[in-house]
Amino acid sequence: MRPARALIDLQALRHNYRLARELSGARALAVVKADAYGHGAVRCAEALQGEADGFAVACIEEALQLREAGIQKPILLLEGFFEAGELELIDRHDLWCVVHSPWQLAAVEQARPRRPLTIWLKLDSGMHRVGFHPEQYQAAYRRLEASGKVARIVLMTHFARADELDCPRSREQLVTFQQAAQGLSAEISLRNSPALLGWPEIPSDWVRPGIMLYGATPFAQPHPLAERLRPVMTLESKIISVRELPAGEPVGYGARFVSERPTRVGVVAMGYADGYPRHAPTGTPVAIDGQPSRIIGRVSMDMLTVDLTDLPQAGLGSRVELWGKQVPASEVATCAGTIPYQIFCNLRRVPLSYF
Repeated sequence: MRPARALIDLQALRHNYRLARELSGARALAVVKADAYGHGAVRCAEALQGEADGFAVACIEEALQLREAGIQKPILLLEGFFEAGELELIDRHDLWCVVHSPWQLAAVEQARPRRPLTIWLKLDSGMHRVGFHPEQYQAAYRRLEASGKVARIVLMTHFARADELDCPRSREQLVTFQQAAQGLSAEISLRNSPALLGWPEIPSDWVRPGIMLYGATPFAQPHPLAERLRPVMTLESKIISVRELPAGEPVGYGARFVSERPTRVGVVAMGYADGYPRHAPTGTPVAIDGQPSRIIGRVSMDMLTVDLTDLPQAGLGSRVELWGKQVPASEVATCAGTIPYQIFCNLRRVPLSYF
């Protein structure tokens, strides 16, 4: 069997969720959209079901997968519904729903749910993707309140630059939210992972931890609270071939690496078809049998090459950690010019193993 696999530490997942609760003092929806950022939504939700206040997903397909697996806690649809007909499923499966646009609001008013709905009303405070404009927000709240279709309204927005701790944009968005929501009597949900870790002054009755659940920092620089996170995924494989090259020899497609000295090259069963970032350059860290090393040359579809020159004990069958407890996913992402969110979500054919 091909040795590439991802190990998922469910105890670390629970630790990170508890940290979110501890830091916020609020109720927390565990964000498990995009198959729990590539970690397996059902298994992660099962691991958290005993203590999570609820879950958040992108769309109804993801919510129904959790319900079919027996997850009974509240599930919030972060993008709401995409057509009015989904409201019948939302009602039947007792889902919570974001409403972020006038047509969704009108659909709720026209719906005939068996029980009143829980609606999270989204404000566009400056992200400028979805959400009601500030001048529309109070009227949208009043319409929901008057509809007779809604039992509970939570007020929410989303920060565009909370991962930039020296940027004033988050405070500006907070002021916009406070002005738009002034006088409205409802719980609020403002803090995602970077806001939860980096902006303790921002109020929030509900927090929405996402990337921090999986043990990756949302920040480009070190942060003391992010250092308390535990990596949940360890992506690993093994050395399947070893080459001894003299100085001056190229390795891999495009000759992106040329040996400057006699070099031992290890070939690893892992590539961009598995979801490892193709643009990870020479120097991207790996750990081989627990010892630090680096990628050399270009990542191929099914294989990549690593430097074994200073690891004489490493060879065929040596374990290679691509990211995990020794090699932070955030470092790999930075080397590849991307973010941990993407490298987690890009995993495809690598089997997940849980412990």
